[in-house]
Amino acid sequence: MRVTQGMLAGNSLRHISQGYMRLGELQDQLSTGKRITRASQDPVVAMKGIRYRTQVAEVEQFKRNLREVYNWMDTADAALGEATDALARIHELATQAANDTYEETQRANIAKEIRQLYEHLQSIANTKNSGKYIFNGTNTTNPPIVAPERMDLGFAHLLEPGTDLQTVEIVYDGQTYHYVGENADGHLVFQDVRQMNSLPFDETDSDEFNEKAFQLVIDPDLGRITSSRPNVNTGAAETKNVRLNDVVVADREAVSFNTQRVEIELLKGVKIPVNTNPTNVFNNALFGDILRLEKALEDPSVSGAELTAYIDNFTKHIDQVTAERAELGARVNRVEMLESRILQQEITAKRIMSDNEDVDLEKVIIDLTIQESVHRAALAVGARIMQPTLMDFLR
Repeated sequence: MRVTQGMLAGNSLRHISQGYMRLGELQDQLSTGKRITRASQDPVVAMKGIRYRTQVAEVEQFKRNLREVYNWMDTADAALGEATDALARIHELATQAANDTYEETQRANIAKEIRQLYEHLQSIANTKNSGKYIFNGTNTTNPPIVAPERMDLGFAHLLEPGTDLQTVEIVYDGQTYHYVGENADGHLVFQDVRQMNSLPFDETDSDEFNEKAFQLVIDPDLGRITSSRPNVNTGAAETKNVRLNDVVVADREAVSFNTQRVEIELLKGVKIPVNTNPTNVFNNALFGDILRLEKALEDPSVSGAELTAYIDNFTKHIDQVTAERAELGARVNRVEMLESRILQQEITAKRIMSDNEDVDLEKVIIDLTIQESVHRAALAVGARIMQPTLMDFLR
């Protein structure tokens, strides 16, 4: 095979061009720290990179969700802590006022503080986090307490013509009562909501109902309220007259009853509810009992023994808030465990992505140095094989 000068020159130029291309690739890797800058350089690396980057982006979104979860839960925990302190103070005041040595003016002063604590609890119920109400279920744009005046409609509201009794409820002795119908005497019957499913009202079989039901019976003609409930020991029904100012008539929607959970995804398929059930904490029963205590303190006819009954009511409310706070704390513990998993997933995802995309800088520097030497040698060889021609001697 005859090798000409042109063939030698062409091969030399081709090798020099390939050297430039290889130098360019190594310089790109060194400056970017990545194996490829275009998908065409290595489609397999490019496809894996897309998948790994999606995984990293997903983990980073979970981390942002984690911050949101902590904001919700920390705010709710602080609010429930304040509510517990306020209820503890009300409990303390009720205990003090139950002493018969307290005069009418002293109890009136306690009633004023009770009113302030009542309003303070309303403000806690309307707590916001990042512009969202945290005690109103999924309805985070509206406060759970919009019309406080609807929490105390007054006993006369029940007897007003046109009143829809299905829209109101009565708070008495720590419990909530709903209207279930009229008895044989034409009296209005309100039953404890805890019994309404297990013991439905039946006016045709009133004996069993009257014996077992926790109920308030209202005589509209006399304007009188009678409480009836079974005796704990004998099971026989016990009845007693109730002071009109010892019951609170409230609109059922005065306090929100949205119990839907606000859930935030922290891992794929793992959603954590971040809000608390508002009906377990802020409800007509709680605010109604505070109003009952305030009215009792303002009534000089109420004895210390009668005020003692309110203490147990607020003990139950404190227990309810504490239980809700404990349940929230249990979820916080779970979130902390999920946080550890998220951080570990982030480390793993970024390591896998780095192994796929990133270059070994030490190796690239060595390869670049070798390629520079090879390129210089190619230039030197090319200079030698370019033999002089007749034109080089025509000076």
